[in-house]
Amino acid sequence: MRINQEHIKAENEKSISTHQTKLQLLTATLDRGNNDLEEIIHRIAAMQIAIPSWALGTGGTRFGRFAGGGEPRSLEEKIEDIGVLHALNRASGAISLHIPWDIPENPDEIKALADSLDIRFDAVNSNTFQDQKDQSHSYKFGSLSHTEASARKQAVDHNIAVIEYGRVLGSQSITVWLSDGANFPGQQNFRKAFERTLDSLQQIYAHLPDDWKMFVEYKPYEPNFYSTVIQDWGSSMLLASKLGSKAYSLVDLGHHLPNTNIEQIVSRLMMEGKLGGFHFNDSKYGDDDLTVGSIKPYQLFLIFLELIQGMAHQEFAWMIDASHNVKDPLEDLLQSVEAILIAYGQALLVDQQALQEAQERNDVVMCQEILQHAFRTDVRPLLAEARLRQGAALHPLTMYRKMRVREQLIKARGATTLATGL
Repeated sequence: MRINQEHIKAENEKSISTHQTKLQLLTATLDRGNNDLEEIIHRIAAMQIAIPSWALGTGGTRFGRFAGGGEPRSLEEKIEDIGVLHALNRASGAISLHIPWDIPENPDEIKALADSLDIRFDAVNSNTFQDQKDQSHSYKFGSLSHTEASARKQAVDHNIAVIEYGRVLGSQSITVWLSDGANFPGQQNFRKAFERTLDSLQQIYAHLPDDWKMFVEYKPYEPNFYSTVIQDWGSSMLLASKLGSKAYSLVDLGHHLPNTNIEQIVSRLMMEGKLGGFHFNDSKYGDDDLTVGSIKPYQLFLIFLELIQGMAHQEFAWMIDASHNVKDPLEDLLQSVEAILIAYGQALLVDQQALQEAQERNDVVMCQEILQHAFRTDVRPLLAEARLRQGAALHPLTMYRKMRVREQLIKARGATTLATGL
């Protein structure tokens, strides 16, 4: 289905007066120059968050999966669903594909469909953490780090094929995440596994087009719990540094041990010019893949506080990576994009000069006051204004429900469809 822009405009008219009042009150409260606020609104409007093709259906756990109905049955329908999101918020104008779940059988038609919805193709993702039908070698004991050269070659060839799919569609980056590791002490030689991984990544890197980037993702555990070959940001950055200037680390917010200072990791990676992008989600314990900002919104704000220092010098890839086990996936994604933009907007409100001066004076109390003043500011009117200027909905989630989008999708696709993905 497609969202009628006239419908959005008509709904916005019903709320425009209330919105303008809220925006005026916020503007008066912030006591900032109009040019400054205009710049913040402009930067919020420019932010685009890639939607993962695998998150448009209901997710699951190792215990079960409970489909919600109306899930996309093809890549075309996934792109159409993202078109719905983008029409509502004008901040979801990209799709991140996962191969082989979403192989574009007719690239020209897929590109034309995406273009018609103003959607571009972000990073393509390879999958060597699962065995696929009819593949010759199993990844049970690893892929790019496997002890057998034939298994490694199969994984390398898959990644090269993923690059080609992405190139045809106009993508300019590939994300590589490995589940390779060990569950028991002595099962794997740490050094050899890492060296084999580096060698495999070098073969993949050699096939990158000149204008492409490779994102090396890390994760401390799961599915292997004793050791993971690329277990942390240091290992990821080491690999990226050895690979070359087109290789970067990718930070997944859920891929850290509890209470890890992710904002400090972001600072270190930016300092070395090796931060490539993000997989946004949230977590209580580990890789929970929860709605962005639902558990640790202050941490998300602090991460963006670091990011805005580097955004003027480098472009980063912004992607969501979540699993929607109990929510409507599209509603969850609308919430996630909103949370990302809220954190970004709050970080933009921080008085950087005052903060730096307080830091230099070691005025710990004032440092906290400056940060929490920005964090406690409700910036949602700024987000709504950014959407309004782009022809999007003032309140995307409210409009989604008013239009009964999920009911329409169930009517068109059925109540028992299951999208490809985790």
